[in-house]
Amino acid sequence: MNRPRRPVSTTALGGFYVLAGAVALGVVWFAEHWLKLAPCELCLWERRPWWVLIGIGVVTALLPRRYARYTVLAGLLCLMTSIGLAVLHAGVEHKFWPSPAPECRAPSFHGGSFKDWMAAMPTRPNKPCDSPDYLFGLPVSMTELGGLYAVAVFVIALIGSVRMGRSRR
Repeated sequence: MNRPRRPVSTTALGGFYVLAGAVALGVVWFAEHWLKLAPCELCLWERRPWWVLIGIGVVTALLPRRYARYTVLAGLLCLMTSIGLAVLHAGVEHKFWPSPAPECRAPSFHGGSFKDWMAAMPTRPNKPCDSPDYLFGLPVSMTELGGLYAVAVFVIALIGSVRMGRSRR
């Protein structure tokens, strides 16, 4: 028996965006505050799309269907950005390319006094971006796990948006 699939509502997709963003940010909050893992600058960059996705999800859930289609697309673009940042960070971890974030590099100082050298130091020490964190003994870094999570959320959201687009309501 082939049952027709129910269309996905924009409210459900908006709620999914909010939930997916909250889970991603909840995991990194747990890792930072309970597991005491220090984030690097690229880790902080990777959090931004999830915050934006939560906002997009709230707007998607509240907008009428004809306008919410655009915010659903914006959510997909946000997820693609998250995937891209994860690929960028994983490449830095595997030393395929250098980090684009200046905070990830050690400060260099040439000449001058000890006072000048101390003034050139960053206000807070940063974790190197090419130093991956591994959870629970898995051979996959948190960056790679975050990227896989972003891909999974993207695929689910893409399927939902296609099902949303097929319905006439």
